Amino acid sequence: MTAAAHEALRREIIATARRMNETGLSQGTSGNLSARVEGGFLVTPTGMDYFRLEPEDIVLMRFDGSTEGRRLPSSEWRFHRDILAARPEVGAVLHAHPMFATTLACLRRDIPAFHYMVAVAGGPDIRCAPYATFGTEALSANALAALEGRRACLLANHGMIALGRDLADAFKLAVEVETLAGMYWRASLAGAPHILDEAEMARVIEKFRSYGKQPE
Repeated sequence: MTAAAHEALRREIIATARRMNETGLSQGTSGNLSARVEGGFLVTPTGMDYFRLEPEDIVLMRFDGSTEGRRLPSSEWRFHRDILAARPEVGAVLHAHPMFATTLACLRRDIPAFHYMVAVAGGPDIRCAPYATFGTEALSANALAALEGRRACLLANHGMIALGRDLADAFKLAVEVETLAGMYWRASLAGAPHILDEAEMARVIEKFRSYGKQPE
């Protein structure tokens, strides 16, 4: 990747992080983002106001955990590294603390197939990973397990993770997961939502393989 491409990707990370705050996916300095580059990934720095970030503040990390740049990486760099190392199809990882997804995560609830769009995350449900302290290897291991065969998960008493081909794809999925979490929360207040069966979700997942793909 050229220096100009690196610069553009750093700016896209900053723009996406700011959109996370503007849309309510995260608040203050919570949440973090990463994007794959050759030999490693770029990740947001720890504890910095997104609206004060400059391209040079984005940290270059390698898969051996070494870093390059003037800032320290996000405290959650481990699950960014481990997800990108384990999932070659993933180009970006988004972690956030949105209201409804985090509310369900604090209840340690999966999001079941109450709506067919749950399949947008890759399976018949969106799992909630068991709790572990933020920034730890245990949390990374729990997240990887919850993301097996999925593109999103909740993190117990913490927040959510969404994966994408690129930053725009990860952001779009995070918004969808938060929307679904809000729907599920409201439906649960009114009663017990009807859950779609495995056969129907399998049909939906198959239809999603070609959904939204326009001819070239």
